[in-house]
Amino acid sequence: QVRLVESGGGLVQPGGSLRLSCAVSGINFKLYAMNWYRQAPGRQREWVADISTNHTRNYVDSVKDRFTISRDNVWNRVYLQMSSLKPEDTAIYYCKVFFRGREYWGQGTQVTVSS
Repeated sequence: QVRLVESGGGLVQPGGSLRLSCAVSGINFKLYAMNWYRQAPGRQREWVADISTNHTRNYVDSVKDRFTISRDNVWNRVYLQMSSLKPEDTAIYYCKVFFRGREYWGQGTQVTVSS
């Protein structure tokens, strides 16, 4: 059974930092690319970042130079280090993996950036 569990969200002031974590089970984690997405209120879910099996990283333009995606193939986790947070980063953040022809998502973790 494939399972993804996000954690690390919370309330942070503008300019602050948070580190999100996604624990993955049920797959041979090191063989799969991992993704972070987010969904703000009233908006469609958008792709934020991905990391390949060889640690190649890609980011949406709005988070470049502020967010860093990483992975730990020992602990089967993917991380999203977020810094210089802005109110427009407020959203539910999800991790996702594409495995055997379908997408698997976690339940999401809420990030709120507000003073």
